[in-house]
Amino acid sequence: MRILVTGCAGFIGSSTAKNLLDAGYDVVGVDCFTDYYARWIKERNLARVLDHPKFTFVEQDINDFDPTAHLGAGDAIVHEAAQAGVRASWGTSFSHYTHNNVSGSQALLERVKDLGLSRFVYAGSSSAYGDALRLPTLESDLPQPISPYGVTKLAGEHLCRTYRVNFGVPCVVVRYFTVYGPHQRPDMAFHKWCKAALANERLPLFGTGEQSRDFTYIDDAVQGTVAAITADGAVGETINIGGGERISVNGTLDLIAKIHGAPLNIDRTDKQKGDVQHTAADVTKAKTILGFEPKVSVADGLREEYAYIKALYDL
Repeated sequence: MRILVTGCAGFIGSSTAKNLLDAGYDVVGVDCFTDYYARWIKERNLARVLDHPKFTFVEQDINDFDPTAHLGAGDAIVHEAAQAGVRASWGTSFSHYTHNNVSGSQALLERVKDLGLSRFVYAGSSSAYGDALRLPTLESDLPQPISPYGVTKLAGEHLCRTYRVNFGVPCVVVRYFTVYGPHQRPDMAFHKWCKAALANERLPLFGTGEQSRDFTYIDDAVQGTVAAITADGAVGETINIGGGERISVNGTLDLIAKIHGAPLNIDRTDKQKGDVQHTAADVTKAKTILGFEPKVSVADGLREEYAYIKALYDL
């Protein structure tokens, strides 16, 4: 089986590509290096796989990319490419989200609908739930996104269902809950906070810090994603991928301070539009269908990310 990984220079995409190559798969990666964050960070992500003999890289917008030139019947796709970021998705920036997250997903599905793929794994987001009505949240709970980003990610899920029902594309949606760890995007909180602590700078904190998240370590998120490529009973399902440990933002800041070995200088500002108050994943379905079992605690995962940030910026 050959596997296409879209967004292969990103945080989760590059980690997924590396896992698949380590497992012996032939992997094609596509990425257009959007300017949402520095290209050198994405190139550093990609460097982990770029020279692998079973890896082929294409630099191209997913809207223009032709997957049929690289894939055939029985092959698979892990669709990670997306314009990320809740806070940046408002206003005129929304066009970037519709282009990359909605139009890009539709273009990819349209081009592979008759290819006879064995699996199409779509990277969803817990942002689709918005302020969930219950915790932990089940996949069957009504999605009510409260950010434009969440709206576009949910639209991608609906497109997957549309192409599965009408053309038989074997789609699976994995909904990630706040993935973190080495190679995390620089706009994400743990990355910013570890960097600020190491550089003796003030840490930005939106809201009171009492908001909480189900944090998922990158290796656990990749484990669930890769399992969705071959798991029996996964086609047609939406599956939560969570870390199994909900902790407040203030709690994570305490952990970073312990790892750093010194108090943190925190700048508290107002809650941002689109930020949800709490997230928690019910991962019963992931355990049943994917054999998913998160292994890395937030404390251990933050130690790994702190070490990565220190090396990344030579701090």
